Order: sequence, then C-alpha cells, then structure tokens
Amino acid sequence: MTALPVIVGMGGINAAGRTSFHQGYRRIVLDSLAAQARQETFLGLATLMNLVTTVNGQLEDSQGNHVEQSDIEARFGEQIIAGTLIRKIEKEHFDADATPWQQKMTLTASDDSAIVFETRRRDLPSPLPSNWQIDDLDNKKVKVTIAAELDVKHDSTRDNPIKSAGQFPTGFDPAIMYNSRYQPRGLQATIFAANDAIKSTGLDWQHIMNSVEPDKIGTYSASVIGQMDDKGLGGLVKARQQGDRVSTKQLALGLNTMSTDFINAYVTGNVGTTFSTSGACATFLYNLRAAVNDIQAGRTRVAVVASVECAITPEVVEGFGNMSALANVEGLRRLDNLSNDDEPDYRKSSRPFGENCGFTLGEGAQVTILMDDALALELGADIMGSVPDVFVNADGIKKSITSPGPGNYITMAKSAALATSLLGKEALQQRSFILAHGSSTPQNRVTESLIYHKVAQTFAIDSWKVTAPKAYVGHTIAPASGDQLAVALGVFSHNIMPGITTIDKVADDVYSDHLDIRNSHYECGDMDIAFINSKGFGGNNATATVLSAKVTMQMLAKRHGDALMSSYAEKHSQVKDAQHTYQTQADSGQYSLIYRFGDGLIDENEIVLDEHSITLPGFEKAITFSTTNSYQDMF
Repeated sequence: MTALPVIVGMGGINAAGRTSFHQGYRRIVLDSLAAQARQETFLGLATLMNLVTTVNGQLEDSQGNHVEQSDIEARFGEQIIAGTLIRKIEKEHFDADATPWQQKMTLTASDDSAIVFETRRRDLPSPLPSNWQIDDLDNKKVKVTIAAELDVKHDSTRDNPIKSAGQFPTGFDPAIMYNSRYQPRGLQATIFAANDAIKSTGLDWQHIMNSVEPDKIGTYSASVIGQMDDKGLGGLVKARQQGDRVSTKQLALGLNTMSTDFINAYVTGNVGTTFSTSGACATFLYNLRAAVNDIQAGRTRVAVVASVECAITPEVVEGFGNMSALANVEGLRRLDNLSNDDEPDYRKSSRPFGENCGFTLGEGAQVTILMDDALALELGADIMGSVPDVFVNADGIKKSITSPGPGNYITMAKSAALATSLLGKEALQQRSFILAHGSSTPQNRVTESLIYHKVAQTFAIDSWKVTAPKAYVGHTIAPASGDQLAVALGVFSHNIMPGITTIDKVADDVYSDHLDIRNSHYECGDMDIAFINSKGFGGNNATATVLSAKVTMQMLAKRHGDALMSSYAEKHSQVKDAQHTYQTQADSGQYSLIYRFGDGLIDENEIVLDEHSITLPGFEKAITFSTTNSYQDMF
C-alpha cells in the first residue's frame, strides 16, 4: 500500500504577502472577497508592512494612535494596495532611475605636461605601473607623475531600463523579527517562511518529531541563483573590485543549499534527510518530487519542502535584461502606445498569455509541510490537499539552452493521465485547472498554450481553466512553483479563480480554443485537481498533480474506514483551534519566530549506539537500522 503525501501546512512570503491561511492568495483576489475575509486580509497586510502594530492587545499606528480593525482599509488601504504585488523597484533594493555602476575613463594631460597627483603611499597599486614616477612627500604621502595615459573607473549611475519587480510588501522586514546576524535577505525570508508553515499546521513541532523516528523527517529545499545580495555571493564577487574585504560569511551563506541548512539548523532541528536540488524555475517542484517519492517509499514521514530566491539586485536584473528576458520600459511603452515621456503602468509589467515583452523578476520564499496519510490522521492534522506525484522530464537535444522544448508535453500528459486514473475523466474535464508557468514572454505564451491545447484535445477537455500567478507576484525563479501551489490551495479553499487582470485580452497567437483564460476573477465552484506547471531554463520541466482537500479526505475515508476517521475528527478539532490562534496572532503581527541559534545542541557524548539502533538525546524514538537484504537473489 503506497503512502499518500498530504499537505498539512503551507507558509511563506512573496509580493502578495504571507502565505499561511491564504493571505497572499486573498490579496490577489481582494476585490472578489467577502467583507470579513477582505477585512482580515487588510489587517494581516497592515501589520506585516508595519503600518500598525499590536501594543497591549490594541492596534496602534506609527504615532501611537489607536486603530480599529474595521478602519484599516479606509486609513491604509491605498498604501497597502500600492505596496504589494508587482510595482516599481523600491530603493531598498536599488535605485532603478540611477543604478550605480563604474564609468571607464582614459585620462590624458591637457597639454604637453604629465599627469600629476598626490596620494597616500599605502594607496599605491602593487606592482606599480612601469610609467609611474613616485616622489616621497611629507606625512606618508607621495607625488605620482605619469607621462602616458591613465585608465580609471569612476562611480557613476545609469537609468536602468528595467524598473519593476514583485517585491515583498513595503515595510516588511524579516531581519527585525529575530536575531538575523547580518544574514542574506533570502535566508531571513527562509526563517520567516519556515516558521509560518510550521505554525500554520496547528501542531507542536516537537510533538511531530516525537511521533516518528528522527530519520523519518526530511527537509527538501534550494535556491537557484543563491544569495546574491551584499551579505552573500553578491558581496563576495564585488568586494575586491570595490576595494572592500570579503567577509567570513559571504561564501558559505551565499550557497544555494543554505535554505535547507537554515531550516534544519535553526528552526526544526532535523537530523533526518537533508536534500537540495536545483532545476531552474522548476526548483520547488524538483524538491517536492523528492519529498513525495521518499514519503511513498516510506523513507520519510514528515517532509518540509521549501525554496527561496531574493535576487532583485542590479547584477541579476542586468543579467536577465541582457538576455532580453525581462519586461523593460521601452517594451511596455510600445505595448501600450505610450510616448517616451509617459510612465508605464508597472503593475501590469507581467502579462501571461497576453501581448507581452518579457517576464518580471520577483522575490519569495515558500514552504509546505507534507506527511504520509497515516501520520496525518494519527496527529489530527488539517489536510489541505495531497500530491500523488510530480513528473520531471528534460527536453532532449537543444540549440538554445534557454528555449522551450518537448519535455513539458511529457510532464503535462503524465499528470493528466494520472488524474484520470485516480478520479476519472469527468473530474479531469470538469473540475481541474492549470497553474501555468506563464512567464509573460512572447515565446512562452505560444509554446505553453500549445502544450495545454494538445493535452486538452487528447483528453477531450473543453474550456480548461488556466491562471498564472506570475501576473501578480512576478517570477520568483526557484520558489515560483511554490507560489503556484499556494494559489492552488487558495482556489480549493475559496472557489475563486484568479483571472489574469494585467491583460486586456488573450494574445492572438495563443492556442486558446480549448482553454479558459480570463482577465477577471470569477467563481469557479469546487475544483478537484490542480496542475502546477513549470518550464525552466535548460529543459527543466516539471508538473505536479495536486488533489483538493475534499477529494483527499474521501480517499482517506475509503482507505482507513469510519472508526479511524471518527478518531481523527476529534483530534482535528483541537488542531483547528490551534490554527485559529496562530492566524489571529499572525494577522496581529505577533510572529515570535523560532530561531534556535545554538539552542538544543546535541551532546554527542550522550548518543547511544548498538548493532540495531541509534538513540539521540532530545528524541523520544530511536533510529532503527534496516536488516532487510534487498539483494537476496544475488547471494
């Protein structure tokens, strides 16, 4: 009997806000929410953005004035809306109108005399250029005489043609939520996201760990670009060029495996599986696949699946921009028939399946918690859905490494076939939808829509619902499919399908005959199946088949019977109470992040080891060694 990996929690942060309890999803469909959900969303965003804080149980603004929850939208609504989703790059990242760079200059004397200047002896280059004459002066200074030309670089700025990104909500600062110790922004976001996901389960983490053998817990996470801000690899590669020193942390903390390591070392205390794999834009799904496979094989019973990317830096933006991959000012003006003096609508930079000119970079961290179905029922966990499989296929021989290829046909077709085998054709045809990769490039809108068109034809699907979260939060690269999963869970919960509101209409070259792509949000009824699709650079294609909570619970009842489901319901009511408590605290801005720096170190002298097991201090259960010979036929 194959274990079913079920989703019991999800948390994180991106341009739409906090992931837990669908806050980010609700920001996206804000205008379609009922009054109570809308008010809760504004409250959670206001505290996340530090516009209001909770003091002695009361909400206060930055001047210490009392604020009623019902007044938040009226007082701060415009500011909250303007400070979320895709928008002009804020100076917290860099000044897009005056981006720093080094201007190369060649200096020559204006007459027949040489170039002469004074400097400190300690500032002279080593070795000295052969055409420099040095004369000592007082106070450890020297006079430099150069008979020839002098090449220099001088601090300068340029008007960056790329001015928009999906940034964390304005004012959100994970560094002040715990002792962040000058860590890169991506790792700060990882700590926040892991806490949000774990607390969203409504289960005590120590109780979870004591419920299984320690090696049955796993963390699966990675970045793609790595930590590219000044505290990570970005600072490492720039330091000497800028005359600065490399710090002791920049290399280690810059690695793309660090999100996995930070979750293990500072949040969960995991001693089980630790796994990191990168697959360009499909990275989250690659790690999800590893977790799903391990749960199905019985190697893992609890999986923390994560991914993070905070790469809104001038260097990364320029790298993608020079590939003509990003939407720039000129392209947006051309699409909207604007003059050279008109400011584009940066909110609409990302336009999946519409007339577009490139994707929009985003930042995000997404974490989901999976368990095998038996453990989830035993603990009374809140089951948000399940992931029966994730398919990954490459493109074969390529000409351009960044161009799309046939691998995504395989992953989508396999996913649709799996859904049909599990729930039947009627569920696939009537109650499934696609979370498209939807990168907002002209090439993607054609090639990805053609895949969906052909799969729909094959499985006799008409009006296959398609949505594309990158229209709102941008392309977060590694965690992009985590953003898609968060929206899928929101649709399952709220029955509101996000339209692609950044487009006026579907582009003429999109294969839309069998697809339902709308530019407004709409009620969609109960959905059974979500397909999370990703098409990454290099041929990194992945598609996950995700089943709704309703369908998953029906499957579990069929497998486990009425008696066990009744016992589960009693435990689940307590978990729901704990979830409500955390949601209330999070919406009030009271996060109390777990950051266990050196707290709970394992004393290796207390490890008990015998031929059959190993027992670690702090863990109730021992790790037992396998005695099964999988290769009996070979002996």
